[in-house]
Formats: sequence, C-alpha cells, structure tokens
Amino acid sequence: MGQAWGFGRHGGPEVQEFFDRPDPVPGRGEVLVRVAVAGVNPLDHLLRAGLVPGLDGGRPFPRVLGMEAAGTVLARGEDVDGLDVGDAVFGFALTGGGTYAETTVLSALHTARIPAGLSATVAATLPVAGTTAVDALDQLGLPPGATILVNGVGGGVGLAIARLAAARELNVAGTGSTAKRAAAETLGVRFVDYTTEDVVAAARELAPGGFDGIVDLVGGPALRTVAPLARDPRTVIAVGDQSVAELGGRFVERRLDRKNLERAARLAIEGVLAPPITAVHPLSDAPAALATVEHGHTAGKVVIEVAGLG
Repeated sequence: MGQAWGFGRHGGPEVQEFFDRPDPVPGRGEVLVRVAVAGVNPLDHLLRAGLVPGLDGGRPFPRVLGMEAAGTVLARGEDVDGLDVGDAVFGFALTGGGTYAETTVLSALHTARIPAGLSATVAATLPVAGTTAVDALDQLGLPPGATILVNGVGGGVGLAIARLAAARELNVAGTGSTAKRAAAETLGVRFVDYTTEDVVAAARELAPGGFDGIVDLVGGPALRTVAPLARDPRTVIAVGDQSVAELGGRFVERRLDRKNLERAARLAIEGVLAPPITAVHPLSDAPAALATVEHGHTAGKVVIEVAGLG
C-alpha cells in the first residue's frame, strides 16, 4: 500500500483527501514508477473541478492529482520499448494515474529517461511547463529580433517561455501581478503590471506597431484584452482558452511524445529551460502546494518531493 493525495468527487479544495491504495498495475504501454518528485500545475485543480474531462482517464474515484512526475521504473506493462526497470524517468500521467502519490503509472510513449546532469526535481517540471514553452514558440516560429508578449508571464509556463524566447533572441514583454515582476525582469522581460497599469496602453508603449506574437496563459477577458495588440491575429497562441479561434488566433499544438521530452531535457541541461523552483513541499504538504498554485501566489514552479531516486 502507498499513500496518495487526490479527490473523491469533482469540486473545490473541500473534495481533496489523502488515501492509501495498492500500487497500480501498469497496463499495455505503461510503466509503474516510484515517484521521486511531482510537478504542480494549474491544470491539476482544473481536473479536480471536472473542467477537463478528456484528461481524467475515466478512472473511478478517488482519483490522484498531478500530471507530471520524475521517478524510477518499478515494472513495465506489455509493449513498452526504450524504458527498463530501474531507469530514472520523467513524463506525463496522461492515462489518469495521477502523480501526487508514492507510485503511479506513466504512459511509456510520453515518458523519457532522465539524462545525466539533470536532477529529478528539474525533470519533474518539464513535461507540462517545459514542453509547452517549446511547442508555443515553435508554433509561432518568430525570427530573432521579433517582439513577443507573454500574457501571464509570472508562472512556471510563462517564465519558461520567457527564458526560451530570450535564448532565441526575441524581445520579450510580459503581463503579470506586482509579485511576479522581479522573477520576470530577472530574465530581461519588459514587465507590464496589470494591477497598477493600463495593460493595453503600457504594452503599446513597448511595441507601438504591435507584437509579432502573443502567447496567452490566462484566457478569458485577459486574452481578449491583449489579442488586439498582435500585428496579425493568427500570431496569438493560447495555451488554455480554445475560444482564441474566435479572435482569429490559434490554440497551442501540443507534442507530448518522448522526443519532445528529450528535447526539453537537453534545453534544461543547457540552462535554457531551467525553471525557477520557488517551493518544494513534502507529499504530506500537498494541499498547501496546490493551494499556492491555484490561488496564483507563486512566481515559478512548485513541486512535491515524494522520495529520492534510486
């Protein structure tokens, strides 16, 4: 039996609970992993609320929270290639296994070995934030010197995009709250504080002719506020709000395969995608870890340390 943290039904924080469960059995194309570190993301509380039904894997309640993890392979299901028992790995729990737990199952197609020189803590932040940054900027395909606005730059994904954009020699601006300014400006981001400034007016001062690309991480009214700041509406990429198509923009095209994970890992080793990890919580403190992210009170990545590798 191992401990896990998840939810017994859809809803708010009140439905969250710790529970014991047997180690899950890896199915075809899956690996059983002893979790060392789990990444915490806004997507986690959206799944708890039942807002992303396509990603819950159809598993019965209680369900385990978490979408990304690093750990050690304990067992393999059928038809698993390229991963062996004992391997240190990182990847997505795309089949509903959840990662806020001592053990979980990961889809082998969406799991990669952790390369030498990369810690499990950093690896656990890459499946969601790291690959999203790569995918969004690849989709835009902006040349060096182009201007880009990251709407919601202060979180883990936003800072990853800012860091990668700077490495591609783009001129980066970003919106966020006052608490996110320091982390963003450390990366050279020209910061627009939505709590104290008129976002549109301040952003137009930074790019009078409009931005060559916009990556939106906020959605809703905030997306509609910044979308007209793009030179071309087709260069507005939204990560969470599919209604961007109504504005002429595009939803991010995600690549969740092993090759993209390996690419993100190489960029992390090079320091291009190394995320600022602002808090490390034990599994027993998982409620506080998710609450910090859910309430938008952190700049960077929050992780849950479950166990060491080995």
